[in-house]
Amino acid sequence: MLTYPLFIGTTELIIIVVIVLLLFGGKKIPELMRGLGKGVKSFKEGINEIDDEVKKLDDDNSGKKSEK
Repeated sequence: MLTYPLFIGTTELIIIVVIVLLLFGGKKIPELMRGLGKGVKSFKEGINEIDDEVKKLDDDNSGKKSEK
């Protein structure tokens, strides 16, 4: 029998949702999801800034090499 260590079945998913509802309540979950969304957005913006800086440095370095 094959087992997938990260596979979550329907039953497990329902149990997790019920536990989350019991712990946080229905009113707190939208606030948690909003905070999670803001965190993901901030993370993506940070990654994009790093990519822009790397591209800028690559462009600057390639320009210096071609001048020599």
